[in-house]
Amino acid sequence: MKKIVYIVGDLSYPNGMSRVLSQKVNYLARHTDYDLYVVLTEQASKPWYYQLEPRVKHVNFDLNFDDLYQLPLLRRLLAYRKKQKQYRRLLTDYLMKVRPDITVSVMRREINFINDIQDGSRKVGEIHFNKQTYRVFEKRWLPGFINRCITRKWQQSLEHEIRRLDKFVVLTHEDFSFWKGFTNITVIPNPIATFPGTLSDGLSKAVIAAGRYTWQKGFDMLIQAWQIVQELHPDWTLNIYGAGDKESYKRLAVELHVSKTVHCHAAVSDIFAQYAKHSLFVLSSRYEGFGLVIIEAMATGLPVVSFRCPCGPADIITDHEDGLLVENGNVKELAEAICYAIEHPEERNRMAEKALHSVKRYSEDAIMQQWIQLFEAL
Repeated sequence: MKKIVYIVGDLSYPNGMSRVLSQKVNYLARHTDYDLYVVLTEQASKPWYYQLEPRVKHVNFDLNFDDLYQLPLLRRLLAYRKKQKQYRRLLTDYLMKVRPDITVSVMRREINFINDIQDGSRKVGEIHFNKQTYRVFEKRWLPGFINRCITRKWQQSLEHEIRRLDKFVVLTHEDFSFWKGFTNITVIPNPIATFPGTLSDGLSKAVIAAGRYTWQKGFDMLIQAWQIVQELHPDWTLNIYGAGDKESYKRLAVELHVSKTVHCHAAVSDIFAQYAKHSLFVLSSRYEGFGLVIIEAMATGLPVVSFRCPCGPADIITDHEDGLLVENGNVKELAEAICYAIEHPEERNRMAEKALHSVKRYSEDAIMQQWIQLFEAL
């Protein structure tokens, strides 16, 4: 019986990476005889947002790296160094005790030392970010050349460790193209957890977006685009769902005089039920690792209008077939594409049908069989 250890980090708050990782571990627990272990590092006292199958063993080192972001930079660096040493010791002891056949890292803090742990396991790294935006150091109060120097050194260290892995998994073919000269790399996308029973009928005059209320998700640009959309289609509404602080986006909607048609909601447990009440999904992200919300929306029968941001949308969406792709960060083009979808309901419905068909390649069974084949090959 194979032993597989997944190093996840945190399951206590909603985010795409934790959701996908828990989904994959649970699939393996239900469909294989693998002996499965999950290592966590954050918030041992908090309840899990994502649950694991009962037979999955787990440990939480309760190191709470995320708490360090509240500290000033110098204190944060010193505290991080201390926690990292503790993490290395705890993880080494744990892997030496379990003696897994395969250890899967999500390419966070443990990637700096996991290859040096002599537990006998094959080391697999799976990255949920894209190369262009991962390990980029940027402090506005530092000169640009210092930021670039730190970024270069940080990324070189990462690349050195990646080359030592037995296998390195990226989410998109677009991201694959950025990792030049790596011979241990393969592409396995994220799976969709389920195909909902209730689909959109495409009749509502409503557009939906979903994601954390962060700069990355570009909801500020979406609201700016909606100002243009509202002038032409004042009877349509935009609903945004996500975790985090939404107040700045609500203020922006007021400033742009679109607050009557733009509504910022908290995250919901059943996002599929919300997708089904809408006729179009919009992704306004500045960058993505994959864009799980895209395939979720498509599985509910929604065509997607998206920035062609790195990385994910261009892998998932075929332009003018099952959605519309526009230049990354171009607010005017985003507005025009939304208006095009609104003004051409027959075309919108045709793209919705295509989306339902094309998204099947991301089914849980299809994606997890790729993972099982990778594990068996190792």
